[in-house]
Amino acid sequence: MKISMLRLPTYLFGLLILGSSAAVAEDNVITGPHKHMGVATCASSVCHGKPAPDANSYALLNEYRTWSREDLHSKAYKILFNDESKRMARNLGLASAHTADLCLDCHADNVPQSQRGPKFVIRDGVGCEACHGGSETWLDSHYKKGVSHADNLKAGMYPTESPKPRAEMCLSCHLGTKNKFATHRIMGAGHPRLAFELETFTANQPAHYVVDEDYLERKGQIESVTMWVAGVYYTAKQTLELYNSHLLTANGLIPELSFYDCHACHHPMDKKNWQQTSIEVGLKPGDLRLNDAALQMLIGISFIRDQAAAQELLTLSRGLHVASRKDIATLRAAANRLLTQLSSIEDVLLSKNYNRNEISELRKRILSKSAAGQYRDYTSAEQAFLAVETLTLALNQSDSYANLMDSFYSSLASESAFQQTRFAGVAQRLLSTMYP
Repeated sequence: MKISMLRLPTYLFGLLILGSSAAVAEDNVITGPHKHMGVATCASSVCHGKPAPDANSYALLNEYRTWSREDLHSKAYKILFNDESKRMARNLGLASAHTADLCLDCHADNVPQSQRGPKFVIRDGVGCEACHGGSETWLDSHYKKGVSHADNLKAGMYPTESPKPRAEMCLSCHLGTKNKFATHRIMGAGHPRLAFELETFTANQPAHYVVDEDYLERKGQIESVTMWVAGVYYTAKQTLELYNSHLLTANGLIPELSFYDCHACHHPMDKKNWQQTSIEVGLKPGDLRLNDAALQMLIGISFIRDQAAAQELLTLSRGLHVASRKDIATLRAAANRLLTQLSSIEDVLLSKNYNRNEISELRKRILSKSAAGQYRDYTSAEQAFLAVETLTLALNQSDSYANLMDSFYSSLASESAFQQTRFAGVAQRLLSTMYP
């Protein structure tokens, strides 16, 4: 049984391996302290380097070939040599992109020297152990008969199949951590905007595993909607946590602008489409607006499971926007109140899979808000589209609405030419067709 593949929009696909950056190489706090033995230890033809899947093994055993030929993570280091990366490095005052920890922390498996085994090479980019954890303690045992997946996890393998660990690992580059973060300065030097949604990016990774009976027995299955919810939840949570470490820039005068809606400023001056949405009560025209796309999605999800909790989340999110107009201390306090609320509803949102009625109601809610113009900025509209596509696939209805979904996608084809009215219009047509 294969994982359903979502269509990854072309404007996102090119950014798949472009993560955030750090001032110094970060200890490998996500996937563990063990040594990374290097891609070469996985790549032989008797391990994961076979030319084709092995029908007699529970693993495909051609995973290295899939990664090296099809997975953009394998090209992450090489990108640092192109003209665009060289220009960014010059703009940032770096000797080169391919030698700077600022870039290597997410464009390679940049673990400290003490964690590098004899066959480890930095030029492999984002390799096997960047996701599966350093293999020092399980490399020689994980393939042996009688060794279970639970045994591998105890030995230090990273549980990529579980929503929370997967989200935290992916977001460590595709959003950032305390020690590595794509600042507004880095983006100003030319780095693309970070666009990410866990389930979409997961589903569009070239698959190096098959979810069959053996896989389910060893690792279980997480439904796509639950993985999507986990991605939204941990994106919101990690963003709020980052306020404590990155909300101020080095000079302290201007806040870290990467937390804000890029397109509130980066749009033509004749594009006069400001309006106050339901979550922005208290904001005025011209105010800097925090990027709250994940929070907006989370509020909709919460309403499906716990309306009282969702209403509190909405109230606190409004308070976050109001606080953003005052001072750093007030904004951080508002973020901490939101974090407390998120912690209180984590089990409600993630403890069980979503049934068909919940999925349909959630899709209807997102489409209704889209049609009403509540996702007026590009980033929120982008997340709404990805959500609707995930939910439609989960309902096995993608073929029925393919043409309208193509139009929905097309309304996001250009960030600079994005028209909220067009996006809302397609959303209304989808809503009317799906829920007559």
